[in-house]
Amino acid sequence: MPAASETVRVRFAPSPTGYLHIGGARTILFNWLVARKAGGCMVLRIEDTDQARHVEDSVQKILDDLRWLGLTWDEGPEAGGDYGPYFQSQRLDIYNQYMQQLLESGRAYYALETPQELNDMREKAKKEHGGFRYPRPNPLPTIEQGQQAKQEGQRVVVRCKMPDEDITVHDSILGDVTLTADQFEDFIIQKGDGYPTYHFACVVDDALMKITHVLRGQEHLMNSHKHVALQRALGFPTPIYGHMPVIFNMDGSKMSKRDKEKAIKAGLAPPEIEVHDFRTAGFLPEAILNFIALLGWSTGDDKETYTLDELTQAFSMERIGKTNAKFDRAKLLSFNTDWAARLPEAKLLERLKDYAAINDLPMQSANDDMLTRLLQACAGFRTFADLQKKIGFLFVQDQAIEYDPKAVKKVLAKNDNAGFSILAQTQTKLESLEHFTKASIEALVKDLCDSLDTKMGNIAQPIRVAVSGSTVSPSIGETLELLGKERTLNRINKCLAILA
Repeated sequence: MPAASETVRVRFAPSPTGYLHIGGARTILFNWLVARKAGGCMVLRIEDTDQARHVEDSVQKILDDLRWLGLTWDEGPEAGGDYGPYFQSQRLDIYNQYMQQLLESGRAYYALETPQELNDMREKAKKEHGGFRYPRPNPLPTIEQGQQAKQEGQRVVVRCKMPDEDITVHDSILGDVTLTADQFEDFIIQKGDGYPTYHFACVVDDALMKITHVLRGQEHLMNSHKHVALQRALGFPTPIYGHMPVIFNMDGSKMSKRDKEKAIKAGLAPPEIEVHDFRTAGFLPEAILNFIALLGWSTGDDKETYTLDELTQAFSMERIGKTNAKFDRAKLLSFNTDWAARLPEAKLLERLKDYAAINDLPMQSANDDMLTRLLQACAGFRTFADLQKKIGFLFVQDQAIEYDPKAVKKVLAKNDNAGFSILAQTQTKLESLEHFTKASIEALVKDLCDSLDTKMGNIAQPIRVAVSGSTVSPSIGETLELLGKERTLNRINKCLAILA
């Protein structure tokens, strides 16, 4: 166990297989909080030894996701550090050195079975007793036999020789977890392509990078016994382990990237699964961090709203629960609505500009004053996507505006084109309006309501459909002032042409 005086060093070690999963975001958040509260070090390591699963540009995508969340790292890609390289694919010589150490000490051995031989063994075990556990060869192949097989072109693997003893993992969240010796098999630590497996590279790197705490999901719990066996075989210290609850959907299914594929195949809108999904959907990083922090952790009171600084002060591994967490999207939406209302205007503007840029929206061309007015006009929005639906029409060319047929039918054509008739009268009034401001527009609409003895909605809605194409926009006075007189009249003329 690390000494009490030792600097706390934690790590987040994603595989570059795409954007960062929301579960991975919670993992780095909890590690980040442990490091920051203890004044320790946050290490970012890229586990890219699985060449078959490597996705181009994934590293940059992950780094971008982390920056958007505001979770910085002290050592790792772009930051450097004393214990690099921080890409596992650049550390093969290091792994080979320790692999040789295990082979020479007899704690690992070359396994010479061909894929066909292994398959035959599995099939035989399946017929005899249903389960397969790799049987250790007796006698073990020698190092010379393994090297000879490799020279002859055989894809030889190296397996760890598991000790004939029980192994207990001391978990700071789950307590002691023991597996007995008869539950182990000699597992692969070097693949046929010469690359180390996750288990081996992870153990070597954690030791050489002086990692003191390993905080990860419960799905890794059964791996930990293998890791402890390797640590003992290599003479490495065992870090403090903590295995966090798994994140599930509300229906109890595991929250997986495959959920998106299933939804697309079913013709449904894919759910947000990766951090990038939530970013493009218009969520705020402050809301995401606040929400995922409460997936398996709490202070034990009713407090739910936390800034990152407040989380840092309040967080402790002892308050992480054992039961699986449910990802309640309705609750996240509520969190986001609250954060959109409480963020300082300058910070909200910064977030809106990022949303517009990441989605390549026309509102990118608007200046800060205009975007600030839009935020004020749409106060109370849930996500930036809702805001975009409400004001996106402002950035469409007047002649390119499209009209929702249902809105035209319901608001304009209903009752023998009553909406069109009111719109024509409103057009005449607006043409003569000298000062085209929110106040003067609202006064004009009120006067028209009084003269026609009708409700505000019977005037405002036809105007709204005419200028926006739908029944959704900010208040009618705000909407027309934002558009300006010329564009407002252009759109009303275009709409009236539908009737003609």
